[in-house]
Amino acid sequence: MSIEETTEAPAAAGSGATGHSSRAFDVERTLAALTLEEKASLLSGLDFWTTQPVGRDDVAVPGVMVTDGPHGLRKQAESPDHLGLGTSVPATCFPPAATLGSTWDPALLRRVGEALGRETRVNDVAVLLGPGINIKRSPLNGRNFEYLSEDPVVSGELGAALVDGIQSQGVGTSLKHFAANNQEADRMRVSADVDERTLREIYLPGFERVVKRAQPWTVMCSYNKINDVYASQNHWLLTEVLRDEWGFEGLVVSDWGAVRDRVAAVAAGLDLEMPASGGRTDAEVVAAVRAGTLDEAVVDVAARRVLHLVARSLPALDAAAASGEGFDVEGHHALAREAAAAGTVLLKNDPVVERGETSPGLDELDQRAGVPLLPLASAEGVAVVGELARTPRYQGAGSSQVNPTRLDDALSALRTAAGTEVPFAAGYTVDGADAGSGTDTDALRDEAVEVARAARTVLVFLGLPASYESEGFDRAHMDLPAEQVALLEAVAAVNARVVVVLANGSAVSVASWQHLAPAMVEGWLGGQAGGSAVADVLLGAVNPAGRLAETIPLRLQDNPSYGNFPGELGHVRYGEGLLVGYRWYDARQADVAYPFGHGLSYTTFTYDGVAAEVLRPASGADDDAADDAVVRVTVTVTNTGERQGAEVVQVYVGDPESQVQRPERELKAFAKVDLEPGESREVTLDLVGRDLAYWHPVLRRWVVEGGEFVVSVGSSSRDLRGAATVVVEGEDVRLPLEPLSTVAEAMAHPVVGPRVQALVHGGAVADDMLGMIGDMPLTVVADFGMGGFDRDGLTALLAEANG
Repeated sequence: MSIEETTEAPAAAGSGATGHSSRAFDVERTLAALTLEEKASLLSGLDFWTTQPVGRDDVAVPGVMVTDGPHGLRKQAESPDHLGLGTSVPATCFPPAATLGSTWDPALLRRVGEALGRETRVNDVAVLLGPGINIKRSPLNGRNFEYLSEDPVVSGELGAALVDGIQSQGVGTSLKHFAANNQEADRMRVSADVDERTLREIYLPGFERVVKRAQPWTVMCSYNKINDVYASQNHWLLTEVLRDEWGFEGLVVSDWGAVRDRVAAVAAGLDLEMPASGGRTDAEVVAAVRAGTLDEAVVDVAARRVLHLVARSLPALDAAAASGEGFDVEGHHALAREAAAAGTVLLKNDPVVERGETSPGLDELDQRAGVPLLPLASAEGVAVVGELARTPRYQGAGSSQVNPTRLDDALSALRTAAGTEVPFAAGYTVDGADAGSGTDTDALRDEAVEVARAARTVLVFLGLPASYESEGFDRAHMDLPAEQVALLEAVAAVNARVVVVLANGSAVSVASWQHLAPAMVEGWLGGQAGGSAVADVLLGAVNPAGRLAETIPLRLQDNPSYGNFPGELGHVRYGEGLLVGYRWYDARQADVAYPFGHGLSYTTFTYDGVAAEVLRPASGADDDAADDAVVRVTVTVTNTGERQGAEVVQVYVGDPESQVQRPERELKAFAKVDLEPGESREVTLDLVGRDLAYWHPVLRRWVVEGGEFVVSVGSSSRDLRGAATVVVEGEDVRLPLEPLSTVAEAMAHPVVGPRVQALVHGGAVADDMLGMIGDMPLTVVADFGMGGFDRDGLTALLAEANG
């Protein structure tokens, strides 16, 4: 049953925009009582964050509040604005999506979602504006920290878990930004020019997965155009795809200020414009109905959706207000710490190679082959270098900024764990902040070198200042600040036991300096508990299990969008097509710094017995059985180390015989498996028809082409531990032969192909023309008399081929 078909139980008239007693109302009865002007008023906000109330006679529709997320509540108590400049209530700042994506852990993200939902509910907020699941097309996107992955399966699975968790608390979510919003440059006008197959296979599937599995209460349209049509007034996107194909039952809300033509937007399927327009666009809707250019029934549909959103939010909000409930501040902080540690990726952990007498206090065990630098046995002899250890960068800049309930820094956490002072040197300033020991760059570096020289092990905290990445603008490059790299070079010259700890919201270039550090930890942006979380990982209290949800290339120039990002003259061309992220690097067999899915552990895992079994034919990805398993994949994973650890088992599928270009391999399933030392577990992952399908650009639907598929299992897109080949019975996706079909297509046809081959190779075509004729249309060959048949013969051939 769709939302539009349900009706709230009748109740007494509500109290208007404020208050919590007796606010329930009957949606259909209320809608029938509203005037056209009142219905139009519901389709835009009252102010920056509140929906429009209606109150007169026996009609009472309260307004409800929505606020920014997506990794924490940003409810502004005063000075409401869109860019995080006003004050907001204290709330748990969970790790942003860049970190949550690297957990590859839907169960954990559901728990994070539940906590976010509780904080939303007790703050009298109806909808948390998130999660963001746009694809990380380029590492330069200034808002990548708000997005989960470069892959739609990871984005969709984790996004659905967050939505499930948040909405389990009786409040809504807003899945964003729909769609093809992959840059900040010119974001409010730019046209994302992208072919439908690429949209269907890369940029829309994450949204589709979340909609079908979790039914977010709202979907937020993006600012940009898609192929020259603004998302806010794109009927194909908002109605044909989102509602008619995917079955979305909720409300479509605009991004703040995304509406260009309100009447066209209502007709396209955009229900709620935010923020308030002062009544201007409401009047435009009314005028269009009066003029006969907009059907009032369309307005009714949109108004009904707004009423349903308000009505479904009231029970939880009113119950929370009546009970005076709060949330577990310390418990949520602990969960934020767990999530930050789970999303931390151990990129590198090599044995230490000593250089002379530069590192005092070493014993023979430190220098023997095979002993990695991490985890640290203790904080004894450890020094910390880098202002980011003391002044953490823990969230992104822009509209998602959260006012944390508390804030942990790594330096304090390490000192607490050590039970003593840990030597520290700032080494650099962050965005011009006073580092506490002067602001002269050389002096800060020199101080850090002396601290490092005296230490047994030095932890160097590096990362991107807030000015480097933010909502509203894209990054100019992938590099760390030059003074930070210079600091690392100076420290490494006097101490070989260097651990680099990174804080950044998107991939940074590491190729030019990573040789200086035997160990590297990608902490991303860790939220308010990130400092303690990274200390947990460094000291071994937590075994790192994070995996990269985006590729780290050797150079920006290697990225597939390079040359097509961020576009020009109002257009950005998605020229790389399907080959986004690891799909591009794997297809080109290009070296990368660290591949998609990569992440090390303090233990080791083996994979055995990779097998794939066909369970049923894949008759099509759009049929009634599309969600039934087609191929079952099994593998036994064993923890061969000496401590507990979690491995992310990744299943990739390749279709080497397809009639269209397909990526070398694509992630289609994954599972996070927690194992004790010596423990083995058989992991089973099912692939459905859609996992084998591609979007046919001519038939304009999903098809499963029968034949061989290669199913690979491993711990990254480059670390594949085993593979199995299966033959799947798919559907017949042959296109009908037409006069403009080529000779090569006719030769490959199962019915008439042998006869055409005999004509071509039987002397009807000169030998020196054989290489050319394959691409010639049949009608041209018939006109030339080259194929041994004329127009009448071609007509007969086509009739025979097409039955």
